[in-house]
Amino acid sequence: MTTQLSGDKSIDFRTLFAFIVPSLIGIFLFMTPVAIGEAMTIPIAVMAKSLQAFVAPVMSELILGIICLTGLMSIFIKLVKPSWLEKAPLIKHLFDVSWIWLVTRLCGAAFIIMTFFKVGPEVVYSAHTGALVLNDLLPVLFSVFILAGLLLPLLLNFGLLELVGTLLTRVMRPLFGVPGRSAVNCVASWLGDGSVGILMTARQYEDKYYTQREAAVIGTTFSAVSITFCLVVIGQVKLEHLFAPFYLTVCLAGFVAAIIVPRLPPLRFKKDVYIDGTSVDTDAESVPEGKTLFTHALDVALTKAKKAPGVKGTLQEGVTNALDMIFAVLPVVMAVGTFALIVAEHTSIFQILGTPFVPYLELLQVPEAAQAAQTIVVGFADMFIPSILAASSIDSDVTRFIVAAMSVTQLIYMSEVGALLLGSKIPVNLFELFAIFVLRTLVTLPVIALMAHWLVG
Repeated sequence: MTTQLSGDKSIDFRTLFAFIVPSLIGIFLFMTPVAIGEAMTIPIAVMAKSLQAFVAPVMSELILGIICLTGLMSIFIKLVKPSWLEKAPLIKHLFDVSWIWLVTRLCGAAFIIMTFFKVGPEVVYSAHTGALVLNDLLPVLFSVFILAGLLLPLLLNFGLLELVGTLLTRVMRPLFGVPGRSAVNCVASWLGDGSVGILMTARQYEDKYYTQREAAVIGTTFSAVSITFCLVVIGQVKLEHLFAPFYLTVCLAGFVAAIIVPRLPPLRFKKDVYIDGTSVDTDAESVPEGKTLFTHALDVALTKAKKAPGVKGTLQEGVTNALDMIFAVLPVVMAVGTFALIVAEHTSIFQILGTPFVPYLELLQVPEAAQAAQTIVVGFADMFIPSILAASSIDSDVTRFIVAAMSVTQLIYMSEVGALLLGSKIPVNLFELFAIFVLRTLVTLPVIALMAHWLVG
């Protein structure tokens, strides 16, 4: 049975069903807020926590095995180059990596062995470095990767992003220079977890929905911190009663940064070409004559749904997604996250780098500017460290509010988001991530300071 959609184009109800049902399930899992106790989250995050609790008795051993297997397989394939590799595209995709990523994976394997068995230098496996990554961060990422990887095709393959993207392009393109579909990434991150947004961005970049510039902008701008984590941060600095103005400040500062930072280097200089170097079709986002914006959006969405793989194809893609994130990203997070935390905990590099911010904070009339400056750059290692330092060393409510909001809006931290971006194919390097981190800090601090003086001072 068919129905007339627009012009002479007819769509059968099977295609309509293929668009509506998986998309609604995806919206429910990734974008529907649910209350768990006093916290707001999304169903996929609840499922991830349940999976994490179920696997908890063997989680550390499982992650140890995954990261060590990744290192061993990568070095075996790099050195031996077995003849059967070309006939095993998934194995080749997972383990045939460049020398720099091979070294990173081997460092991750070395760090996790030292941390798990508590051997070697204590700076590697202490509670604030390797143990923090292994016990607190990697179990969360493992659970999110498994479920998000398996279920993301519901959002990506059945037309939802095409519908939303076409409808919102006239808003997202002029404001932020990105396709409208990126709004879905932002909502999934905002309600769930930033790692979900990066996973979505990486998959769409590899599938040629985002250019190099768009993927870099979206990955470093729209993989927002969840509402739940914001509650944790504001609680750490003992200002829970100010959560509403705090979150308003975070949203406003993030909005300003999303407008300004993509228009500055290094994001400004990223190429507007797809992952394979092909150029963008400049007419792809235009509405054909004789169609309204909505009918065109629905046409595009249903065309995508009609081409969607069946249950078997969707499941295969989900499994590939999950394996890709687990084997490609977990070793990188272990290596980069542990190293960044070692630098933050056992050297004064971040404190030295924060010194130039003292005059800037004084100009913004931030109380205890010297203490606040020490927390600024350390956020590049881990988002939670600035709030920990502020809670113990800063007395002013205004300054603790500013530090907490700043740590959230800086967005890029190497113990998770930065490592995830480096582990993906999104075209950003470590230097560029640090430059974007500094730019976001410079751009958001005036907004945050103004709001803090108004709402808290």
